[in-house]
Amino acid sequence: MISFEDVSYSYSPGRYAIEHINLSIDKGEVVAILGENGAGKTTLIKHINGLLKPQSGSVIVLGMNTKETTVATLARHVGLVFQNPDHQLFAETVEKEIMFALTNFNFPEDEISRRVNWALKEFGLLEYKDRPPFLLSGGERKRLALASVLCYDPQIVILDEPTTGQDYRQKLHLASLIKKLNSESKTVVVVTHDIEFAADFIPRSIIMSKGRIIADGDSEELLTNRELLMSASLIPPQLVELSWDLALNPPTIHFDELVSSVKKLLEGREA
Repeated sequence: MISFEDVSYSYSPGRYAIEHINLSIDKGEVVAILGENGAGKTTLIKHINGLLKPQSGSVIVLGMNTKETTVATLARHVGLVFQNPDHQLFAETVEKEIMFALTNFNFPEDEISRRVNWALKEFGLLEYKDRPPFLLSGGERKRLALASVLCYDPQIVILDEPTTGQDYRQKLHLASLIKKLNSESKTVVVVTHDIEFAADFIPRSIIMSKGRIIADGDSEELLTNRELLMSASLIPPQLVELSWDLALNPPTIHFDELVSSVKKLLEGREA
């Protein structure tokens, strides 16, 4: 589905944004990419939809070599929602913003109407459909950017910091949406600083530091590894910190497991 083979990219000579990246993401996987600012996360995902081309190595997406494939061709299959929605929105109204990609990809008119209505309702934007996007709040613009991508049903969905500006209810809606995409065998890649969201909802995590992948595996295993998180300058999930403070072994990212461990700890002290 997505394959990086020894990929490196530099914005300036001698300073790599990503270096020697080897990575495989299969169809239907949900993956979080974590790391501090400057770790190379955004550079990596821009290689998946062809906005950047590898200076060495190769990136294969759905059997297509991105060096030999246009951004327009890749965009039909790879939907990228930018970290800053203002870099993505440009239409006169919310409705026209959602229509743009559908029209560009030559969807029939009745299908465009159906998908636009779905997106407006799904993302709570129906009452704003005739409003200019830049009059929306930051969170609403974020949802509009997401709607404008998901409406054309790409096989791969990349979300760059999707929880920024979203309240708890909207985060739960996003998690539900990711679960739905996963049930449809979509591949979802989430770049995020929201380590709590990754711990709660994303089964596989990739941790980057200084342009390299330093860990790739089960989210619970990685996000309870104190040394790994420290080396990547990542703040651990609150439940993990509490597990450490209570000297629970093993630490956990799950609330019910934490409660069970604390009960056993208290029962042991009472005995």
